[in-house]
Amino acid sequence: MTERIFINAISATGDRINLSVSNGVITDICSELPEHMPREIIDLQQRLVIPAFVDGHIHLDKSFVGDRWRPHRPAGSLRERMAIEKAELADARPVVERAHALIRQAASYGTLAMRSHVDVDATTGLNHLHAVMEAREKWRDLVDIELVAFPQAGVISCPGTADILEAALQDGADVIGGIDPTTLDTAAEEQLDIVFGLADKYGVKVDIHLHEPDLQGIDQLQRIAQRTQALGLGGRVAVSHAYSLGDVSAHTLEGIARTLADASVSIMTNAPGDRDFPPVLKLREAGVNVFAGNDNIRDAWWPYGNGDMLQRAMLIAYRSGFNTDEELNVAFEMVTQAAARVVGLDGYALQPGHPATFLVIDAPNVAAAVAEGTTRREIVRQGQFWTPGQQPSGDSQVLPS
Repeated sequence: MTERIFINAISATGDRINLSVSNGVITDICSELPEHMPREIIDLQQRLVIPAFVDGHIHLDKSFVGDRWRPHRPAGSLRERMAIEKAELADARPVVERAHALIRQAASYGTLAMRSHVDVDATTGLNHLHAVMEAREKWRDLVDIELVAFPQAGVISCPGTADILEAALQDGADVIGGIDPTTLDTAAEEQLDIVFGLADKYGVKVDIHLHEPDLQGIDQLQRIAQRTQALGLGGRVAVSHAYSLGDVSAHTLEGIARTLADASVSIMTNAPGDRDFPPVLKLREAGVNVFAGNDNIRDAWWPYGNGDMLQRAMLIAYRSGFNTDEELNVAFEMVTQAAARVVGLDGYALQPGHPATFLVIDAPNVAAAVAEGTTRREIVRQGQFWTPGQQPSGDSQVLPS
């Protein structure tokens, strides 16, 4: 029996709909009201109803959200940047507290699933991973969090990291990471042997940070695609950033896009403000799944970000020159369905039989919501309105701020 009905909602396609809910599950979506109305009727007053956001790339262990403001410190190299980060984090509040604060903030904007990269290397060990796992457990009833064992310091250039990566997978990390196999490790084949070897051994997904430029980055993407196909990992491998896709000629882009699509390798971009990035529409035209994430949020790498994926969609659209409704809808898909495919969410869609978990937004349609980027929204979780001050499990306890 229907317990409640949300009436006068607007779907992503602009249609007026009503959503019937029972036991936290959508039982019906239709334009007409049912003959027998339930006792509880919630009028959404012609506001937009959409699936919750999915952040496909975030770093919960690095952020200073929940800590004091820290002025950005310039660095002359990647290694110098990593040294600054370690010094800053050593003086910050515990990882678990900062992870709590960032999850809470992201959830308050409507992000109810995310993939978090967590530093795992021979110097950090598994400390960050265990702390983020603790934070994840507190939020498991509201936010789905997939964890990547991320070798920030390199796999080969930081001796002992390969063993720590394996230990991370044994302890429950969901995805094996990698980073710049040539420019950071100077050993592309050796790093990829380890990363894909562990993925094959433990049956986990792969997500590799790739900042390498121009044709060097394209060569790396070729290697990743070949290994993906060889191990039958199509749909389970992502490359984050892949800046080189924005560096090369149209002819080169066309070829590598075909290769990535054939191998079912996904590409993540956050549309960084300081350089070219993958051309979203060209990759999608070739059949590549392109998704989005916030990446670093207010940490030692840059001072920007608040965890709002709608704002991230707006930034991607703005930097990509998206103006039409169709293009703005692409940016929206990158922070919803495209990211959900990578994370592997079950029941992610507004349709009967799926959880009644969705966002209610003050916007006439998806394109308008993306263009504005900061519009007000409410969260419905399993048919009930949820606010950030509530304990995710539903009781009255309040999580640490």
